[in-house]
Amino acid sequence: MDFRALGLGLAFALIWSSAFTSARIIVEAAPPLMALSLRFFLSGLIGIGVAAALGQTLRLSRAQWRAVLIFGICQNALYLGLNFVAMQTVEASLAAIIASAMPLLVAAANWGLFQERLPPLGIAGLTAGFVGVAIIMADRFGGGADMVGVVMCFVGVVALTAATLTVKSAASDGGNLLMVVGLQLMVGAIALLPPALLLETVAVDWSWQLVAAFGYTTLMPGLAATFIWFKLVGRIGATRAATFHFLNPFFGVAIAAALLGERLTGADVLGVVIIAAGILAVQLARVRPVREA
Repeated sequence: MDFRALGLGLAFALIWSSAFTSARIIVEAAPPLMALSLRFFLSGLIGIGVAAALGQTLRLSRAQWRAVLIFGICQNALYLGLNFVAMQTVEASLAAIIASAMPLLVAAANWGLFQERLPPLGIAGLTAGFVGVAIIMADRFGGGADMVGVVMCFVGVVALTAATLTVKSAASDGGNLLMVVGLQLMVGAIALLPPALLLETVAVDWSWQLVAAFGYTTLMPGLAATFIWFKLVGRIGATRAATFHFLNPFFGVAIAAALLGERLTGADVLGVVIIAAGILAVQLARVRPVREA
């Protein structure tokens, strides 16, 4: 893995993990689906506007249009929609930990469905990462985590896995990458609007924290992180890019502890160390295949 890909992966993991904390602030003060739909609309509007200013157009390939729809529905509407609702009762750090299980599902799908080779060391690394996640989650369940919210987060991770397996086509098939990002955000906004109008009422507890969290999540996790993710997957592939999600527990727990005062236990530290070891094993397993390519 080259240094640019490493930088992209670390930046993505940091921004993406911070989204759980900003989302927690938002859902405590505003209807989650309405807030998320508005966020997608504003992020998408900015992305499409900047893309148009750069000369990008709506002339996307068929694969890109397919990825726009699938990614917009699976990643934005389902994964983030379920997470926003769940985080009314689930801690931001726990939501980040659950999200870090996604690389296991991506690797399993690529290995079992698409016949992608996964070296034994890579399998061991992914397994270690899952064990680390399990250690942290076991500790959180002992603290009385909301099971309905946890199930919603897991269903969202499955949807995120499906989205991740589609972004390779959008990232590598032609240009207009920023336009693709903006359009898939708009898909998420449109998909969430009907359930938001049917299930929620407008009740907002305004504060500077809410405004700051909403502005941050609109520009950074909403737009910048998605753009970085597309670039990263296009550069190194979905399975290798997905291993950076194992950094989510570390960043997610640390940011939530610093900004929200969520607890940080010995089990959290142990789990993060094991997860980091899993990342290293996966990356080392990929060095030889990349050189042979």
